Amino acid sequence: MTLIKSISGIRGTIGGKVGEGLSPLDIVKFSAAYGTWLQQENNAKKLNIVVGRDARISGPIVSDIVISTLRSLGINVLDLGLSTTPTVEVAVAMEKAHGGIILTASHNPKQWNALKLLNDKGEFISGEEGKKVLTIAEQEDFEFAEVDDLGKLSTSNDYIQKHIEAVLKLPYVDKDAITGANFKIVVDAVNSTGGIAVPLLLDALGVKQVEGIHCEPTGEFAHNPEPLPAHLVDLSKSIVQQEAHLGITVDPDVDRLAMVCEDGTMFGEEYTLVAVADYVLSQKGGATVSNLSSTRALRDVTEKHGHNYYASAVGEVNVVEKMKAVDAVIGGEGNGGVILPELHYGRDALVGIALFLTHLAKTKLKATELRDSYPKYTISKNKIQLTPEVNVDNVLVNMAQKYSSQEVDSTDGVKIYFEKEWVHLRKSNTEPIIRIYAESENNEKADQLAQDIMKEIEAII
Repeated sequence: MTLIKSISGIRGTIGGKVGEGLSPLDIVKFSAAYGTWLQQENNAKKLNIVVGRDARISGPIVSDIVISTLRSLGINVLDLGLSTTPTVEVAVAMEKAHGGIILTASHNPKQWNALKLLNDKGEFISGEEGKKVLTIAEQEDFEFAEVDDLGKLSTSNDYIQKHIEAVLKLPYVDKDAITGANFKIVVDAVNSTGGIAVPLLLDALGVKQVEGIHCEPTGEFAHNPEPLPAHLVDLSKSIVQQEAHLGITVDPDVDRLAMVCEDGTMFGEEYTLVAVADYVLSQKGGATVSNLSSTRALRDVTEKHGHNYYASAVGEVNVVEKMKAVDAVIGGEGNGGVILPELHYGRDALVGIALFLTHLAKTKLKATELRDSYPKYTISKNKIQLTPEVNVDNVLVNMAQKYSSQEVDSTDGVKIYFEKEWVHLRKSNTEPIIRIYAESENNEKADQLAQDIMKEIEAII
């Protein structure tokens, strides 16, 4: 059993002893810590918090515990029930709530669940705020409300629709163009809440031919829920059989988006953001941001439009912080996460779908043709297992010094640029490993670059 407490929330596997898995007592403690932190920040007892969940089997139980704990603190709760991560984020802002909790373990398998914590803007809490929540949890510094002061519970089942309506109001979304394209689309929602949200969005966009596979929100994931090529065999086959124009897949909480082309090949999760940014930049100029482990293609496309690209440390919070600092018009992560500030500062697959389909409709290209219009890069992802006594920071410093004649970015680990190739070295915060990501123009060159760097690291060690 696994329980991971971090500044972004708490996640773990269901079952096991207290402190070893995500047990009911751990859920109570962390929910109470978050509620207490919000009360301290707002100097008030009567707060409003939005709660929503993906379709995981454990979701109803975890939700009941979280909501009851918050109400026991005297906090009012708006329960969205089955929802998506970006929908909860949008709801916090629309409701002018003091915070929000999303119950999802994102792309992790069904035995996992998690509490993801939001601030009053509907954005993930910062590292410093997360540390305060952890401290309160460790100290169990809670004060529960007396019987007359318990929080109230209200429910809403229309926020996915409100979210969709907000997407359709964006100036970049062209429903007429999408309707006119007469797309046939296959959707794989891995039996979570994307099976509710994505078909509703496509219908609102005027897509009349939608075939769904794994779209029943049962929480019984039909395949590994991370939207990677190896897990999308069913979707690829269905697209070809149905003679569809496109396949769309999302992860269980609908903040990551991947496309599959009309011939069943991958558009490329890294290229979701690239394509969407290309379209937005054609409509409105400005900076773009992605994290240091994302493809260089976004930088190429941004510079093609005459604007500046910026890299952030890995993690959605860091991407958002950099986007605000440079006033980026769009940003996100190479895992299929699209962030459009004009709606909200959070990865949002629904926004990504609407923008991608508008782009595809306006270009009048096939998905394969659109994909092939972008610079071609491939990322090789590797790791080196280390013994606990190895000083990872010293290894990274040595690598940065060795390549000091190159462009080196030490914002988050060490990223070394070689013309249009790069290597990003990061240490894990939870285990003794170094992650090595390398990008080049094809698989062979990316793998070779990674292997060369790994040999140098092993020599240093």
